[in-house]
Amino acid sequence: MKLTKEMLDSVRNIDGFPIGSDEDIIELSDPPHYTACPNPFINDFIEKYGKPYDEETDDYKCEPYAADVSEGKNDPIYNAHSYHTKVPHKAIMRYILHYTKPGDIVFDGFCGTGMTGVAAQMCGNPDPEFKFKVEKESEKEGKKVEWGARRAILGDLSPAATFIAYNYNTPVDTAEFEKEAKRILDEVENECGWMYETIHTIDGVPQKYIDGSVIKGRINYTVWSDVFVCPNCSNEIVFWDAAVNKEDGKVMDEFKCPHCGAAVNKKDLDRAWKTVYDKALDKVINQVKQVPVLINYTVDNKRYEKKPDEFDMELIEKIEEMDIPYWYPTDELPNGYNTEQPKKSHGITHVHHFYTKRNLWVLSAIYDRIKMKKNIFYWLLTSVSEGSSKLNRERPNGLPSKLSGTLYVSSMIHEINNIDFIYRKIMKRILNKELSSPYNKCISTQSLDDIKNIKSNSVDYIFTDPPFGDNLMYSELNFLWESWLKIFTNNKTEAIINKTQKKGLHEYQELMEKCFSEMYRILKPGRWMTVEFHNSKNAVWNAIQEAILRAGFVIANVRTLDKKQGSFKQVTTTTAVKQDLVISAYKPKEGFVKRFLKEAGTEEGVWDFVSQHLEKLPIVVEVGDRLDIVDERRDYLLYDSMIAFHIQNGASIPMGSSDFYAGLKKRYIERDGMYFLPDQAAVYDSKRAKLELNDQLSFIIKDEKMAIQWLKYKLLNKPMTYQELQPLFLEELHQGKHESIPELIDILQENFLKDDDGRWYVPDVNRQSDMEKLREKKLLKDFEEYKNSKGKLKIFRSEAIRVGFKECWKNKDYETIVSVSERLPESFLQEDQTLLMYYDNAQTRLGV
Repeated sequence: MKLTKEMLDSVRNIDGFPIGSDEDIIELSDPPHYTACPNPFINDFIEKYGKPYDEETDDYKCEPYAADVSEGKNDPIYNAHSYHTKVPHKAIMRYILHYTKPGDIVFDGFCGTGMTGVAAQMCGNPDPEFKFKVEKESEKEGKKVEWGARRAILGDLSPAATFIAYNYNTPVDTAEFEKEAKRILDEVENECGWMYETIHTIDGVPQKYIDGSVIKGRINYTVWSDVFVCPNCSNEIVFWDAAVNKEDGKVMDEFKCPHCGAAVNKKDLDRAWKTVYDKALDKVINQVKQVPVLINYTVDNKRYEKKPDEFDMELIEKIEEMDIPYWYPTDELPNGYNTEQPKKSHGITHVHHFYTKRNLWVLSAIYDRIKMKKNIFYWLLTSVSEGSSKLNRERPNGLPSKLSGTLYVSSMIHEINNIDFIYRKIMKRILNKELSSPYNKCISTQSLDDIKNIKSNSVDYIFTDPPFGDNLMYSELNFLWESWLKIFTNNKTEAIINKTQKKGLHEYQELMEKCFSEMYRILKPGRWMTVEFHNSKNAVWNAIQEAILRAGFVIANVRTLDKKQGSFKQVTTTTAVKQDLVISAYKPKEGFVKRFLKEAGTEEGVWDFVSQHLEKLPIVVEVGDRLDIVDERRDYLLYDSMIAFHIQNGASIPMGSSDFYAGLKKRYIERDGMYFLPDQAAVYDSKRAKLELNDQLSFIIKDEKMAIQWLKYKLLNKPMTYQELQPLFLEELHQGKHESIPELIDILQENFLKDDDGRWYVPDVNRQSDMEKLREKKLLKDFEEYKNSKGKLKIFRSEAIRVGFKECWKNKDYETIVSVSERLPESFLQEDQTLLMYYDNAQTRLGV
């Protein structure tokens, strides 16, 4: 099948159409399974392999995956090609096996290297050890694993990402590839091997054969060092010589100038610069002076080290004076967060500056020989293009490596022998890549905020690992790879926080909402989306969660992946998250959504939502030999989910928390403080009879809401006196910066009752309702004071803001919600999920 210019014209208006010539896009593509532009063949793929959705006959039923997942990254497939962030395919396989059946279509619109596609295919060809482990775990849970390949639709804004993903998901004839790759490398070795020769010396004396000729060794790597200028004597300081302790391999913070003996610190030194003529750019440029300081080489399979001598310096000079006879990329680096450091610190302004001349020569020589073969051979080139560059740091006390997620150029560079490096890459990694079928995937290069080329209600499951705020600048980091492919990311709709692109948290959230809205549209109703996410900032986490909710999804389960322990812990608050989050969200069935829109703002709508939501929550979560509390089934989190769904759908909230709690007790079955549907309760009871409950919940009391929940938990089964509660309360109290938490005695008096012995206890639902109404009156009075005051609110009772916003929402007073929100500290608003939800939706109602 061919990709024509006419087809490109039909998708050219789709967001994220890459930057590059039509000829290069067509050349790199492999239609219909992969295009380096929006893929015009996706719906044909769906038509051929998908199963049409019909709500009347649809019998899909699945609760969220809540088991532990621990899969390492030391896998040949995982390591074949580097990327800035990657989820191990074996971890994704567990989710795909849980949520789908063989032949189902899995979607990932932020595919990166395409691990979701690899996982979908490997479900039909798992390695024996993994298969045995999964089957044993499933047998313990009383479930059966349905092995068999799934089909994947993968997309990414970056041409580098989709190209890497395509090759990860395409089988390789390893024997043919090895034969051809070795042939190419042999040619390059004949042409360039001399560039990696050095004279074998011992104590500075050249070693010779019996016939008098010098013994030459094969360079393994060369260490290059920045040169600085001493502020005291103005002489040059070679950083490697002055700052590195060769005995223990440590880099000293403070060291002496070898010329004048003055104590100096790197951060106070200026680099030495040199002016050179760049023939590729046809102009004179300024670059930091770097000199070779150490050569590691091999003679007769034995390694040696030496300082560069006259032969080595003349060799480097000879190479520098020669012209590379092949094409290589000379693109100028874009302005950005990651590109600033190499530009300012080293004068690296264009792609070819990232390479020493000999390593660039080897890459361009290989490129010239593979340009008609593309695909896996281009992939080989991109897989080594960073490791063979000046991004490879020399670390005297550790292994050389690129600083992940950056374009950082170090003061000490580890220049590897590029020919040997590529050979090792072929043998150890790429030749270990084995997949089942070239037809199980369809890959598209485009923005996820506009996937109009995929029809609605067509995919069975979504697994995705989206960009997380300002952690990684993908279009900048992928620029080196894309320069070799000659096609670049169109970053207009790149969902990141980036000052250069003039994108803050608000713009990031808007873009993410558009992306999740598109994923919502293409996912079949009743099906699941898993979002793997990492960020240490509450504001970014809330932005992602808000974007998911506003798109129409309902979040059923959020857990954090403890990579050290390989286990999950539930997330019940908006405390800063420093681990990977796994968010499970579902798309409600169309029938339910239509019913809800008719019932919106009524009690019927509330209980219709709760019944549907309970159906989607985990029934049993086993941790070791104990059962975990499923927090999402507790009354206050069910209430929060109900409120969120009403607000996102523009509906008024028909009842307060106490009436809601009373309704839960009346309509559903309670077990261990959790609520179940009748058939779910039977399943839970069966497990509960065999296993003890792990009911040690962890609370961090940052605000009044969590203080009340902590007290409910403490007092539910055991009334306690104020004297007993106070020291425990103070131990858990970590009051927020802007939070005005009432005194413990005031919280008790407003929310709990005291018996004749002075012990506080949780009131029954009827008394609770009365007390809540009195408490809300007081909170609304506080809110009126905040509303009528002037200037920024610095210290306040967040519960009063929540109750006030709820009342304003009920009265459709969106202006007050927006005006008060804008007087709250921005950090506080962005980190409080409930208030942020009210604010965003009020703005939408006002058309802001």
